[in-house]
Amino acid sequence: MKEKQIARSYAKTITELGQELKVDVAEELTLLTSMINENNNLETLMFMDVFTVDEKQDVLEQVMSKLKLSPVVVNFMKFLLQQKRISLFPLIFKDVIVLDDEAKGFMRGTIEGVLDDADAKFSEKMTKFLSEKIGKEIKLVYKKNDEMTAGYKVTVGDLQLDASLDNQLNKFKETVLNS
Repeated sequence: MKEKQIARSYAKTITELGQELKVDVAEELTLLTSMINENNNLETLMFMDVFTVDEKQDVLEQVMSKLKLSPVVVNFMKFLLQQKRISLFPLIFKDVIVLDDEAKGFMRGTIEGVLDDADAKFSEKMTKFLSEKIGKEIKLVYKKNDEMTAGYKVTVGDLQLDASLDNQLNKFKETVLNS
C-alpha cells in the first residue's frame, strides 16, 4: 500500500511538472514503457538489481535520447534510478495515465468475457450506463478471459461490475454455506 501512495505522489508531481512545462508526460512515458516492454534485455537491466545505477543510467540515457524525450522526463527517470525507486516506475506510469485521462475528461476500463470479441450492443449499453453513473466519458476495451465460464466483468477505475457465472455461483455457494 505504501508503494502505491509513493507512486501516486510521483505520478502527480511529474504530471503537474509536465503541465507547467507544456510537455505531454503521459505520451512520453508511454513511448518509454513500450520500448522497455518490447525489449526483454532492457526490462531486465532496468528492474533487476544485478546492474549498477550507473550502468542502468548509461543505457537509459541512450534509449531516452533515441526517443527524443523531454528534459523533464529524462531528469525524472534519472531521479528514480538514483533514488533506487525505478521499481516503482510501472505503478507511476499507470497513475500518470489515469491522471492524464482524468484531465482529458474520460476514464478507461475493461470488459472481460469468454468470447473472442465483445458483444457490440452490450459494450455500447455498458459504456452509456457507466458514463451516466460516473459522469465522464468512458472508453472500454475488451479482453478475453479464458478463466471465466460465462458472462462479463467490467472494471473502470475502482468500480467493478461482475456479472460472470463464476461470481454468481460463488455468491450462491456463500448463501448456502451461511444459512
